Amino acid sequence: MFLAWAMGMGVCGVAVGYPLDTVKVRIQTEAKYTSIWHCIRDTYRQERVWGFYRGLSLPVCTVSLVSSVSFGTYHHCLAHLCRFRYGSTDAKPTKADITLSGCASGLVRVFLTSPTEVAKVRLQTQAQAQTPQRRPSAAWTSGAPALCAAPTAWLEPRPKYRGPLHCLVTVAREEGLRGLYKGSSALLLREGHSFATYFLSYAMLCEWLTPAGHSQPDVLGVLVAGGCAGVLAWAVATPMDVIKSRLQADGQGRQRYRGLLHCVVASVREEGPRVLFKGLTLNCCRAFPVNMVVFVAYEAVLRLTQRWCT
Repeated sequence: MFLAWAMGMGVCGVAVGYPLDTVKVRIQTEAKYTSIWHCIRDTYRQERVWGFYRGLSLPVCTVSLVSSVSFGTYHHCLAHLCRFRYGSTDAKPTKADITLSGCASGLVRVFLTSPTEVAKVRLQTQAQAQTPQRRPSAAWTSGAPALCAAPTAWLEPRPKYRGPLHCLVTVAREEGLRGLYKGSSALLLREGHSFATYFLSYAMLCEWLTPAGHSQPDVLGVLVAGGCAGVLAWAVATPMDVIKSRLQADGQGRQRYRGLLHCVVASVREEGPRVLFKGLTLNCCRAFPVNMVVFVAYEAVLRLTQRWCT
């Protein structure tokens, strides 16, 4: 029952934070937006509320699996390190142990999240990449001489991707397996050091917030530590998050970037070093409340399993 509640919280967290994620991705991939509010107004004016939720279904379906793999990898890696180095899984891990386990957790995520991230980014940005279609005017096609060119009328832009699954199939067909893992090098760099920061900062903050005479912080301490850990992790992750978004969106029409290094150099040359921190404010605003809930659920699950095992 509790696991079902935790999964439901993960789904709710994704659904609530997704509009901010869409705005973040568009700011990162499109130089035309001068501010967050400019992007919000433009998206709402052109696509209404639905524009903020493009590609939502895939993250909602995979969030529970990805979260369980991430935290499970961290927990088991930390336990194995403690057993290998100190002879017991109950030994207190060092900061290096926590950092290595967090890094491993982030790297494992990439194999699961890269295809879904490609689909999500393509769907979130495809409204900006669409081109209007043209068709011959009906009055001319019915009785116009064959030698005369029929005038054309503009149609509404036709989206290339009709949904997450159609997007995945289309990318695989047009770009092969490499297309589904486009930007995975940036994603590896983002997840590796950001999850190391994530778990290390959480452990350190929990240690500082634990009352004297207690072994663990109270619920308020976990909430604060989890929220701050999420903010710190995204602060570290944002530069590679920008590059990842640009590489993954760079498959609709003409390709601009030849790879990770070329994307970094070209982006900084065209827009300055500040481009690497586009979306930082949105990432941090979204990270604090989401990770407060994530770590409270994580600690509750750990205590529940420990109670069952003893």
